[in-house]
This record gives sequence, C-alpha cells and structure tokens, in this order.
Amino acid sequence: MLETVKYLIGSPGASGYGSKSTAEEVTENYCHLRSFTAIITGATSGIGAETARVLAKRGARLVLPARSPKAAEEAKARIVSEFPDSQIIVMALDLSSLSSVRKFVAEFESLDMPLNLLINNAGKFTHEHAISEDGIEMTFATNYLGHFLLTKLLLSKMIETANKTGVQGRIVNVSSSIHGWFSGDMIRYLIQISRNKSYYDATRAYALSKLANVLHTKEVAQRLEKIGANVTVNCVHPGIVRTRLTREREGMITDLVFFLASKLLKKIPQAAATTCYVATHPRLVNVSGKYFADCNETWASKQGSNSTEGARLWAASEFMVSRDAKAACDWDTYDKY
Repeated sequence: MLETVKYLIGSPGASGYGSKSTAEEVTENYCHLRSFTAIITGATSGIGAETARVLAKRGARLVLPARSPKAAEEAKARIVSEFPDSQIIVMALDLSSLSSVRKFVAEFESLDMPLNLLINNAGKFTHEHAISEDGIEMTFATNYLGHFLLTKLLLSKMIETANKTGVQGRIVNVSSSIHGWFSGDMIRYLIQISRNKSYYDATRAYALSKLANVLHTKEVAQRLEKIGANVTVNCVHPGIVRTRLTREREGMITDLVFFLASKLLKKIPQAAATTCYVATHPRLVNVSGKYFADCNETWASKQGSNSTEGARLWAASEFMVSRDAKAACDWDTYDKY
C-alpha cells in the first residue's frame, strides 16, 4: 500500500527521482552527450521517440533503426524541427528477422562510427499468433531474440569505443513488470508456441519475452564483467503507459480499462525517464546487471533473478541465431532442453 501511495504522488527514491520525473528532468544537469553515438530501437513513436528526442536535446548523435523508413524519417524530422543541430541517421531494421539484424549491423559498421549507447527499446504485443521467417513466435522474435542478436553483434564495437575513449559504454534493455507474470519452463513454452498456435496466449507470450529481456541483461552483465569490458548493461520497467503498443486492440473495452487505470498511467515523458536515467546518469557508472523502475533500482521477479535460467536461455538463444541464414528454426533438432 505504501509503495502505491509513493508511486501515485511521485515520491522520489534514493536517486532523487520518482514516478513523476520526466526524461528531460533526469538529464537536465548532465548535458555531456555531444561526443556520444546512440542506437535506439523502436524510436518512431511512444517511449522510444521521447528517449530519442531527449538524447538529441542533450547532444547525442542518434542512429534510428526502423522497419518503416518513412516512420523513422518522420521521427527524425520532428526532432530536427526542435533541435536543428541534431545528428540523426535513419537505417532499416526489422527485429523479427535475424537476417535483417545482421544486415543492419554490417551497414552500421561500414559507417565506421563509435557506439556508446545501445537502447533496446522496441516492443511488440502480437494479439494473433504469428511465426517469424526464422520459425520463432513473433512476439519473442521481435522483443527478445532480435535484440539478443543485435547486442551480441554490436558488443565488440561498444567495447572498442569504450577502450578508445575511456568512457563507459551502456546498454539499456526495456523490459516490463509483466515479466513477473510468466511462470513455468520458458524454453518449453517457446517451443510450443513456435510450433502450434493452440498453446498461444498473447499475454503470456509477451510476459515471456519481457522475462527474457531481464535474464539477458543479467547474463550479459556477468559475461562483460568476466572479460573486464568497460560496458554495462541494465534493464528498466518504464511504467504503465498507453502507447502504440495497443494499436491492434483498440475499442470500448480497451478504452474503459485505460480510463479506470488512468491514475496509474504515466505520460510518455515520464515513461521515458527511467531509460534516460539509466543510459546517462553519472551515478550509474559501473552499475550493471540491475533492474530499474521509476529511476530507482528495484527487484526483478524470482525467475528473472535466476542465473541458471539466464544461462539456459542464452544457450537456447545461441541455437536460434546460429543456424544457416536461410533455414527456419528446426525445433526437432533441439534436444538439449
């Protein structure tokens, strides 16, 4: 009850910020990003767009990968109209496609730019069962697996940049408190919904993808620490906010639910605050593998804190991304789990 009251009134936590803080507020005293390059997925609307706008305001050069070049160019135009000196590069990326991820990384590396920040923000809630071109359930493929491969392929560039500049690189994975809604065997359920739609539940699938984001964060943090890399990775729960994530399920029931929950909803500038705080604040130097909400460190679910599950998910992810680029995932060959 006390935590709910603190949330509703925006009571600041140990960081000095709380649920009512905005992305501009948490970055206003730290305009040190003029030498930074940031990749932000899902930056064409909602939380990602606000994150991009605020980082551009603070001077960062942005790379905006998007499935729709038109939407990305429109997002770029909005930022440039407000901040004319912004440096923004639009690139094509479909996170549900592993070949698209590989192509994006190759094209980014050809630009010979540094990479200081990677913000894995893009998210999809697939109400109808769908399978990606790689044979993976679509929500998981987009929200987690695409980001897994993107991060894996960009890590060497981030480590190189940190070594050259002496400035710590940061990865931010946008998860959700809904990750705690998933229980059971992650890999088994993923295989089931990637093979047969009869097992599919949209909310459970979304929770699975967000749990994977949390476990990925902790596993990458451990691996970066082992090799002594000057790069950190943390994940965030942005809060409850109505964005385009619900665009496939508009109607009277959705409108009623959001009206009744309106006191708990954040506005988009508030929802982007935790991402911007974790990506930029000096207080978080050397902080890695943590979970944040309302700009303060908090606890992930029990399953989301299970290092064994994290290692197991990593192994399964390596299997999913290491196949021949033209072959869909053959779950019949996957017998380790």
